[in-house]
This record gives sequence, C-alpha cells and structure tokens, in this order.
Amino acid sequence: MSNYEVMFIIDAALEDDKKEAATEMVKSVIAADGEVGKVDVWGMRKLAYPIQKKNEGYYVVIEFTANPTLPKELDRRLRISDSIIRHIIVNKDEK
Repeated sequence: MSNYEVMFIIDAALEDDKKEAATEMVKSVIAADGEVGKVDVWGMRKLAYPIQKKNEGYYVVIEFTANPTLPKELDRRLRISDSIIRHIIVNKDEK
C-alpha cells in the first residue's frame, strides 16, 4: 500500500451540506479499497485564476493509503462529479 494525498476544490456556490456530501463521497471511495488518513479542510480560498468563471473555491486535502489501482478510480469519480471543479492526486512515496 502506498501513501497518497488528494486535494480537490469544491464549487463555492454550493450549500454547506452539499460541500460536506462531496467530501464524504471522496472519503467513501477511498475507504472502499484503502484507508483514510488526515482530512484537512482549508475552507474558502480565492483561486489563483478563474475556473469555470468562478473566483473562489472550497479546498479540502485528504491523506490516504491505498493500492495503486485506487487513485485511477478516484480520479474517474472526481472528473464526473459536478460539485468538484479541480483535483490532484499525489503519490507521496515517489521521490
């Protein structure tokens, strides 16, 4: 099992319960085939550049351990999610 970190930006226009639901969706995808570690909610931040004509986003960072196949499935799920506007998955073990 490898150590990973996923950072994603949720649409700032969503209600708080939908932001929480998006975070829980990501955690459930990870928990299905891995182990959720530290969850760090950064909250509302100004974006460095406009994304889909939006200037603010709700940032969340989750550290997790999983098999090498999980990040591909997580990436697929994050791409099709309407509430998540950007994401990145990093393998923390690679130098």
